[in-house]
Amino acid sequence: MKRRKFIRNMATASTVFSIVPSYVLGKNHIPPSDTLYLGAFGVGGRGSGVIEGLDQTKKVKFVALCDVDERRAAKTFKKYSKAKHYKDYRKVYDLHLKEIDAIMVATPDHTHATIALPFMREKKHAYVEKPLTHNISEARLMTEVAKNSGIVTQMGNQGASSDGSRQAKEWIESGVIGKVKRVDCWTNRPVWPQGIPIPTQVDPIPKELDWDLWLGPAAMRDYNNSYLPFKWRGWWDFGTGALGDMGCHIMETPFGVLNLGYPTEAEASCTTNWVGDFVEADYSASCPSSSLVRLKFNTSEHGDIALNWYDGGLMPDLPDSLKDNETIGDGGGGSIFYGTDGILICDTYSRNARLLPSERMKDFEPPAQTYPRIQGDTSGHQRNWVEACLNNSATSSDFKRSGPLTEAVLMGNLAIKSFQYKEPKAGGGFIYPGRRKILWDGQKMEVTNYDKANKWVKGTYRKGWEIT
Repeated sequence: MKRRKFIRNMATASTVFSIVPSYVLGKNHIPPSDTLYLGAFGVGGRGSGVIEGLDQTKKVKFVALCDVDERRAAKTFKKYSKAKHYKDYRKVYDLHLKEIDAIMVATPDHTHATIALPFMREKKHAYVEKPLTHNISEARLMTEVAKNSGIVTQMGNQGASSDGSRQAKEWIESGVIGKVKRVDCWTNRPVWPQGIPIPTQVDPIPKELDWDLWLGPAAMRDYNNSYLPFKWRGWWDFGTGALGDMGCHIMETPFGVLNLGYPTEAEASCTTNWVGDFVEADYSASCPSSSLVRLKFNTSEHGDIALNWYDGGLMPDLPDSLKDNETIGDGGGGSIFYGTDGILICDTYSRNARLLPSERMKDFEPPAQTYPRIQGDTSGHQRNWVEACLNNSATSSDFKRSGPLTEAVLMGNLAIKSFQYKEPKAGGGFIYPGRRKILWDGQKMEVTNYDKANKWVKGTYRKGWEIT
């Protein structure tokens, strides 16, 4: 009898061992179950889509799901009822830190770094939606912490895992369009309100929403329906506008293909708003309705490159070689590379690349594939990260790459804010500086010719929510 009991105990121990989380076995060790144990933050809206993609890998177990708004999270909470559910991310940290291998963050932009950094410092792998952070300083810090922690990271710009970005890199590196001197990028965003005044009405806070937690590091204010849901993207305190929303998608291809690095300068021209008897309004708390941003980069391979960004209905010039029945994108946006020997176009998420004039594609023999393709359907970007976490391999958009990309995108927002900024005038009123060129020292993370813009390089944080 003792022998039988011993065998039963051993069998039970074996079963338990087969599902032990990887943290028990040490960093980067693949557990016998090949499962990544996850904490997820911001699980309604876009977050629900990311969770679906992660779940499709069949290699993820959700330990804890966190969202400050139970209305938005209701479907996800119901679907993954076995996971623990929270509103406050700090409870996940306090109660489940040892149980999880990794985190997913898909909250509004202003809380990405606040939530992700404590877990990253504890060597938890991180998947963070685009843009990586709310300001340049946070992006630099996230990049450094990821490097020092030795974790596997991925920003949620799924075009980085597409075939198109790899095609474009292979073609341009093979000299198909010669030296690139200019790239035009555009988007149909914003598809939410921008260029509007700060709301003054006080709306009742939905009972399912913890407004204080939603604000997080942002200054306290009354709740208004103009902020939620999704409309937060148009307010500087919470979002990063059309450029922040789509720049990490559309600019990812030129950034990676051309090895752009930090921009050297930026300038912007934006929509202005008028009220009453033709008085210019100060709606600078909100991102502008439309903007044109010009960034300049210096590269070793192509020399100086101009990257121009268009949003809010503004569009780049149509190439002369584009036929009347041809388009420059997929409706949502795209990028156009102008080389000394031709033109290359990618759509919004860089799913494919093509050459202009279109006749070139008929007899075009693409160069040999030198960059591996990411397998999978729409969940390929999430699968790429999960596999990398389990196998300690590379990802398409790790923070070493996506951190500087985010900085370049947010550099454009510095130029936009500088255009919007109203200089107070002695005796009342404002001086409107309007368009100005911003010179940037990327290594020092500093604007060198307009000191007021440096206040936007770092964020401002409510007491108790500071980032260190």
